[in-house]
Amino acid sequence: MIGAVVFDIGNVLIEWQPERHYDTRLGAARRRAMFAAIDLHAMNDRIDAGEPFRDTVYAVADAHPEFRDDIRLWHDEWLAMASPAIPHSVRLMRALRARGVPVFALSNFGPEPFGQASARYDFLAEFDRPYLSGHMRVTKPDPRIYAMVEADCALPPEALLFTDDRAENIAAADARGWQTHHFTGPQGLAARLVAEGLLAPDEAR
Repeated sequence: MIGAVVFDIGNVLIEWQPERHYDTRLGAARRRAMFAAIDLHAMNDRIDAGEPFRDTVYAVADAHPEFRDDIRLWHDEWLAMASPAIPHSVRLMRALRARGVPVFALSNFGPEPFGQASARYDFLAEFDRPYLSGHMRVTKPDPRIYAMVEADCALPPEALLFTDDRAENIAAADARGWQTHHFTGPQGLAARLVAEGLLAPDEAR
């Protein structure tokens, strides 16, 4: 029996497409050149693991003066990259809570970016238990983060239904015995929640 539904945030509840934002701001050609020269996603991984947001971005920017101003946008325009919300997913989360189903977050998210996101997206304050990598100092798909969730919530792995857009994060949860749903869109998640008996079809629309 499922005791809680665990949501990733980026690309499940909020769109997270930095390349798309940079294409709009810089043009696709310059964006491609910058991302080829600098591993900005690795930089973001450090922030997700708890390193200071502005200091980390600005240090990388200073190390690459040819792209300094562009890299700084990762911090200065972060909310524009982390948008918009995915309304159907938010409705599903709220419908679960209205049904009395505990809803957790398990997301690679730095504390400072999460604070910014929470100020814009009120639903981020509605999780029964938020598990954020920046606070936990370990990121998915490291098995330790899943073990930490299990220890804190005191639910057995098979009682957790986890949805995430990244296959490697799903595989790590599978390996621990969690129930999983690889998120490719809210319609698929809605169908899974109905199939599990957690929501009625009209609640999942």
